[in-house]
Amino acid sequence: MINKLQEALDHANKIVFFSGAGMSTASGIPDFRSATGLYKNVYRAEEMLSHTFYEYKTEDFFEFYREKMLYPDAKPNYAHEFMAKLQDHKDVTVVTQNIDGLHQAAGSKKVYELHGSVLRNYCSRCGKFFDLNYIMNTTGVPKCDHCGATIKPDVVLYEEGLDEDVITGAVRAIASADLLVVCGTSLVVYPAASFIRYFRGDTLAIINRDATSYDSQCDIVIHDDLVKTFKELKIRD
Repeated sequence: MINKLQEALDHANKIVFFSGAGMSTASGIPDFRSATGLYKNVYRAEEMLSHTFYEYKTEDFFEFYREKMLYPDAKPNYAHEFMAKLQDHKDVTVVTQNIDGLHQAAGSKKVYELHGSVLRNYCSRCGKFFDLNYIMNTTGVPKCDHCGATIKPDVVLYEEGLDEDVITGAVRAIASADLLVVCGTSLVVYPAASFIRYFRGDTLAIINRDATSYDSQCDIVIHDDLVKTFKELKIRD
């Protein structure tokens, strides 16, 4: 399958990588739904990451958020860097479910963050921007230093809708791609997972440690470690 993926990479002009939590596990960020993921170790994780919980139990939300969702020391891994370097040879777009900003840190320029980013935080009243360090260096509920209102992370919580502009950009990129490579996601989070149905290109590939319900629809299926897989690939014009 590696040879087939290499051939697809070589021949494609427009490539989209659709990445999930498994993309960043090699960077020290735990995934959510694997046997050892966050949802197996934390009770009511989906509830604690909901809009309702943020609104009505705000202090508890931020305690959980700082402890389980923020990894300021995480660095891009080889897979992130491969995608960024490929830009020098191909038209590459990244559509990601991740909120860690590691694709941009690696140098990827066209990135659609379906679920937002922990690197961006805004005052819920005046809209003033605050970076990740500001959230990390506060305790309790972070407040705006301008108007005193609560700061909200620019992440899509459960019960919240995705950004329409991000959706449009991601769908257009997927629909016009020659090659779509799904990386490190179990494809169970909707509506994000449903975006791959817009793909009309030549080759649909998936690289994921575990089997997914979409495997039968893919031309290439690789059940292996992402970084190991990308280290077996070469970048060619």
